[in-house]
Amino acid sequence: MQIGVPRETHSTETRAPLIPNDVARLVKLGATVVIEAGLGASLRLSDADYEKAGATVTTDRAGLLSNSDIVLRLRKPLLDEVRLLKPGSLHVSYLDPFHEKALIAALAERGVSAVAMELIPRSTRAQKMDALSSQASLAGYVAVILAAERTDRVLPMMTTPAGTINPARVFVIGAGVAGLQAIATAKRLGARVDAFDTRPVVAEQVRSLGARFLEVDLGETGQTKDGYATALTEEQLRLQREAMARQCAISDIVITTAQVFGRKAPIIITREMVAGMRPGSIIVDLAIETGGNTEGAVLGQEVEVNGVRIIGLENMPGRVAAAASQMYSANLYNFIDEFWDKENKRIVLNLEDDILQGCLIAHEGKVRREL
Repeated sequence: MQIGVPRETHSTETRAPLIPNDVARLVKLGATVVIEAGLGASLRLSDADYEKAGATVTTDRAGLLSNSDIVLRLRKPLLDEVRLLKPGSLHVSYLDPFHEKALIAALAERGVSAVAMELIPRSTRAQKMDALSSQASLAGYVAVILAAERTDRVLPMMTTPAGTINPARVFVIGAGVAGLQAIATAKRLGARVDAFDTRPVVAEQVRSLGARFLEVDLGETGQTKDGYATALTEEQLRLQREAMARQCAISDIVITTAQVFGRKAPIIITREMVAGMRPGSIIVDLAIETGGNTEGAVLGQEVEVNGVRIIGLENMPGRVAAAASQMYSANLYNFIDEFWDKENKRIVLNLEDDILQGCLIAHEGKVRREL
């Protein structure tokens, strides 16, 4: 069974979907692995590194897609490339299924079994293949490092002969995977950290990392079965913004991570709240790729509003591409390994499996999940 891995072509992508270590593990399972030349170039991994791990290297991208029984990649395919895929093959990548209806329909029409990595269930058994969590953790780390580099303050308290420097104040909004990693990183750097989430259930996790949880009485709130926050009412959003405005006004760095799965990110930091912040403050908007949490944030840019720098850079995990690729590659390997028939050396999709019921979005000519 041939596994094909095309090179990522998105202009801002620095990650690779598969690294040599996991190529070797796939070959050990009995798979034939074919990669496109230059797959690991952004990570300073040569084609020879992949060949040493057991892969075959090709410059024929169209042939790789047409002849592979399984295609592994990071970003969603272009519509033009769907027609190149082998009918009956398995395609595994991010697919943005909530917004790419035409792409999902095209994959189904082609007879391709399509797995959306963002729909891997957040269950104990699926943790090892949960790419959203692995990449979000790195995004939270990068957000703090980026803010620490941009700010004109030091993060830890420093006592010197010239006097004492108070620690910087960091406010993290959203205590999911990215938020918790941001909290942990800011604390390790010595900052005073406050955090807020609409889900009271995460308060203990925040406190366990040494941060203060901002208590706001929003009434009834909750989370989905996958651990995502449910959308708030307009009244709840108003109460939340009032409390957060006071916290933002005394913070040196604000990191927003709030997202509602499958929907546009909610606006949390308004222009009025930005205006109330001290000049020199930093906002890092980690939800920018789904619309952003901050009014005035611009996708792919850093802008200054009333002396406050708003960072809306995309693909934060790609700023630590070596680590991000290592984690995503392991996620892909673990997915294949979970459903690999070791005796017959092939992948078997058990449609009754709870993981596949969550992430297998097209199969046997049909769209399996309408989102």
